[in-house]
Amino acid sequence: MSESESESESVIRAVNELRSGKLVAIPTETVYGLGADASNLLAIQRVYELKGRPTDHPLIVHVQAPLDHSQDKARDWLEILSPWVRHIPETAFTLFKHFWPGPLTLVFQKSRMVLNDVTGGQETIAIRSPSHPLAQELLRAFAGGIAAPSANRFGKISPSSAEHVRSEFKHHPKHHPDLMILDGGDCQFGIESTILDVSGNGEPCLLRPGSISPKQIKEITGIDISVEPIKDLKMPRVSGSLMAHYAPNTPLHLYKTEELSAYLLTLKQAKVLYQATAFVAWEDISSHDQVLCNELTKHNKQSKLISVPKEPIAFAHGLYRLLRLLDQSQYQQIYIPSPPNTEEWDAIQDRLQRASFGSGPSSSSQASS
Repeated sequence: MSESESESESVIRAVNELRSGKLVAIPTETVYGLGADASNLLAIQRVYELKGRPTDHPLIVHVQAPLDHSQDKARDWLEILSPWVRHIPETAFTLFKHFWPGPLTLVFQKSRMVLNDVTGGQETIAIRSPSHPLAQELLRAFAGGIAAPSANRFGKISPSSAEHVRSEFKHHPKHHPDLMILDGGDCQFGIESTILDVSGNGEPCLLRPGSISPKQIKEITGIDISVEPIKDLKMPRVSGSLMAHYAPNTPLHLYKTEELSAYLLTLKQAKVLYQATAFVAWEDISSHDQVLCNELTKHNKQSKLISVPKEPIAFAHGLYRLLRLLDQSQYQQIYIPSPPNTEEWDAIQDRLQRASFGSGPSSSSQASS
């Protein structure tokens, strides 16, 4: 989006780009997506190429929502989804009513019209209707589905601002300098959507935790969500489900808060903090641990103590921004506290564990392992 353009003019240009088979980075309330016409095979292939994403890793298709003044939204959803979905269970209509548009992705049985490249060769399709107003304006103007995985290199830190997208692909060998970025400001939630599988006959199954928790869904709708670990190889593959994902190039380590004092002493003895180290701690760190942190960092001006909020919504909102900043600041190590073991923190715990597993100089190869 250029400074001389209005939002409406930018949306029109973005629609033209998409219809001509080009890619457009689009804002959503979760993270920025690398958008392509979901019915254009060449455009979909460009997404995989630019991201360096395995072609069997499915994409999420974004669709418009019914207008607010609609008198029959269930019928409208049926019309919007019919090109993509073979069957919509009653449970899904209840979820539409309460959570769409919003940070919830649902996995359905796909229609015959859907490109195999969009679904990674599966018989299921992941669909979401984002609540970001600029994304909805674009989807209404485009009048079609937009496949939009996160606008970053595969396995790397997801972008939560337009500037993140620019920096992500700036030096990419396959980057097209004319990639349009529809700037919608900072993302509201900052982490990817919750993914539920509604393609089967049983209760919906959680495939990826996100901003909307199973507890919230149960409280609002009465619907039980299966959260058992996925052992069935027939369960749909979805975005963000590999062991290594969301990963910085700098090695990232998680530590337990209750073991912080002993951990700090171990680091001191090992002289780890004589390296350039980013040490992240909760804002409510004890005075004793604060003294230890300060003692460790004051003798090494390259190291730094960073305080973060111990509140899941605020922490999630700034997580990827923090990881990008630390990754670009020439630190040799990053230490982050492991979140509390509660459902409110499940999505953050998921992202940090995958980021830690995939981090380090070899993270590019790990991401596809």
